[in-house]
Amino acid sequence: MPTDQERHDQGMTVRRAVLGDAHVDRSIAATTDLTADWQDFITRVAWGDVWSRPGLDRRSRSIAVLSSLIAHGHHEELAMHLRAALRNGLSVEEIREVILQSAIYSGVPAANSAFRIASEVLSATDAESAGPREE
Repeated sequence: MPTDQERHDQGMTVRRAVLGDAHVDRSIAATTDLTADWQDFITRVAWGDVWSRPGLDRRSRSIAVLSSLIAHGHHEELAMHLRAALRNGLSVEEIREVILQSAIYSGVPAANSAFRIASEVLSATDAESAGPREE
């Protein structure tokens, strides 16, 4: 059985791969005495245990996470995990289908919010990938 430190190290590796170094570095920099145990917990358990399990690949996990976040209206997390889904190999078309599928089970208002957030995230991602324009 892995030690807590091994779980934390594995979790940090997966967390960085899924969310990106910049996001994880911001989270670590924002850690306070109040949130330190929480950051350790989510790194060990969410990322080191659950996201590291062999039963689903990261693409499939992203689909499950997006569906859950849409259903529960967790908009900040949805934006973050939309970026992660792209990093995990989902296409824009697949993200559209996840939102459409979620609408049937979570409702039109949830899908409206998800499409708005996805549009914002995808627009920002397109702008970042385009790089600076020469004039």
